[in-house]
Amino acid sequence: MKVFLAGGSGAIGKRLIPLLVSYGHHVVATTRHQTKTNDLRLLGAEPVVVDALDRAAVDDAVRSASPEVVIHQLTALSSFRNLKKLDEELALTNRLRTEGTKFLLEAAQAARARRFIAQSFTGWPNSREGGPVKTEDDPLDSKPPESMTRTLAAIRQLETMVVSARNLEGVALRYGAFYGPGTQISPGGQIVEMVRRRMFPIFGTGAGVWSFIHIDDAAHATLLAMERGPSGIYNIVDDDAAPASVWIPALAEVIGAKPPRHLPEWIGRLIIGEAGVSMMTRIRGSSNAKAKRMLDWKPAYTSWRDGFRRMLLEGGREAA
Repeated sequence: MKVFLAGGSGAIGKRLIPLLVSYGHHVVATTRHQTKTNDLRLLGAEPVVVDALDRAAVDDAVRSASPEVVIHQLTALSSFRNLKKLDEELALTNRLRTEGTKFLLEAAQAARARRFIAQSFTGWPNSREGGPVKTEDDPLDSKPPESMTRTLAAIRQLETMVVSARNLEGVALRYGAFYGPGTQISPGGQIVEMVRRRMFPIFGTGAGVWSFIHIDDAAHATLLAMERGPSGIYNIVDDDAAPASVWIPALAEVIGAKPPRHLPEWIGRLIIGEAGVSMMTRIRGSSNAKAKRMLDWKPAYTSWRDGFRRMLLEGGREAA
């Protein structure tokens, strides 16, 4: 089928394009930069340069492609640095989640696309009350740290727009924390290097529960979501939600680094702010049962424990 992929040059787009092409789909993929069009061609896509916040340009690009499926993978996360100012750091991403989603939905409806799939996120948006693992039916956080309020509102708005869109089968995929090629948890990635240098300490109890997903498993779930499953929201995570006090030392061990330092919460508030401390101590993980059941999906990397080792081993082979 013909697929319009908004955000083809992002971390997941680069893994998704070859997968879609290998299954016989024709992919039209967007980038903001003319310099990246050849990269998209090499991956197997037909590139188109478009500003996702230019309503007319988006409409023209989608209509010209005349796709059956529109996939929204637009983010601007590469320059993210400061957890204390999370909403400010994610301002452009949040515009892509709100205005960008609106423009893509309008264009998809005008082009008479059948299905619309959008990237959402799971983990810290979950309610920080009750059990350690949440489903899609559980509420999102009603009182997030102040620096997260605009970002959580943008995620809510994206999901509401997508699943309620008229004349479209709308699917929001809540990906967990990415690891693998092109992400911050990869050989040479920012988080890996911070753990290596003991600059990624565990603050407070470290009881905050994280759910991970290998970037290739996220791409595969997206492929399946194109063809099956009812409209709605799906958590795309592995089977092994784990607290920060477990996964950070495990990552350090895998890369041969010294164990992470342990620091009190009050120092964490000074360094990474209330949002960062919440991620370390209070957030909840997510269940993938619905995606397994409704999309007939199963992650190849069922646990980040094995995934981290395989990722770093494969990364070392590539470097050699």
